[in-house]
Amino acid sequence: MSSKKIKAAIIGSGNIGSDLMIKILRHGQHLEMAAMVGIDAASDGLARAKRLNIASTHEGVDGLLRLPDFGEIDIVFDATSAAAHLQNDAALRRRRPGIRLIDLTPAAIGPYCVPVVNLDTHLDQLNVNMVTCGGQATIPMVAAVSRLAKVHYAEIVASISSKSAGPGTRANLDEFIETTAKAIEVVGGAAKGKAIIVLNPAEPPLMMRDTVYVLSEAADPAAVEASILAMVAAVQAYVPGYRLKQALQFEVIPEQAPLHLPGIGRFSGLKTTVFLEVQGAAHYLPAYAGNLDIMTSAALATGERMAAAMRGV
Repeated sequence: MSSKKIKAAIIGSGNIGSDLMIKILRHGQHLEMAAMVGIDAASDGLARAKRLNIASTHEGVDGLLRLPDFGEIDIVFDATSAAAHLQNDAALRRRRPGIRLIDLTPAAIGPYCVPVVNLDTHLDQLNVNMVTCGGQATIPMVAAVSRLAKVHYAEIVASISSKSAGPGTRANLDEFIETTAKAIEVVGGAAKGKAIIVLNPAEPPLMMRDTVYVLSEAADPAAVEASILAMVAAVQAYVPGYRLKQALQFEVIPEQAPLHLPGIGRFSGLKTTVFLEVQGAAHYLPAYAGNLDIMTSAALATGERMAAAMRGV
């Protein structure tokens, strides 16, 4: 077992990157914060990194490659944009083919990763994608049902405060929808997935809320409820502000009176509705920005597990 922590860098000195940096500094057991990378010399994230004596550069991935200690960095978190991640991955691979990337954008070069659902199968991947904030919040609920019964269709509606949706989020709304819907199928286990995002302009800002609709084959509602509650507890282990907003709702759809759904056809079985709320830890971001907090928390959980495996722990 190695006694040294695994050195990590963050590309993206905005809200998500800054929050992740603080999380690594406060809670990293196997990770060591080695570098903060941005493109805006005046960003608060870079200024904060300098105050904390963390190596930093405002010259993007090229600046990271020029840092004296780049050769010692084994994990890179990318909190930029989908388009930028494609370029960052290529640049890093040319210099260090075996470097690990944890992608917080919707680029999805590597496999989708939701820690409580499928992280164990991706610990050796060189690039993993953290899906989206909506995906991290809702896919565990779909997976909790699909481990008991075949899920024919799952739809999620993620409502976040407009104030917590920065330029990167707004520029990637199409990718958010496509990536989340695909991950509902690939990771959640649904035959068909759909994702909707709502930017709520309410003042004061509201916390992230998610609604999950799951149409599955017939199953015991009590067993489904137990599976969902266990999954909620598992997510809370790394996202303490994650919780059910109200009681689960179940509706048995009989064969004699099936639903007729576009693109699905006749459906009979169990309809499960889950209402969630995510409150942020307020490390760097405001508490209402649970959508950003769940992404950085999931990324940290993924990085920590990868680093532990690399250290032989």
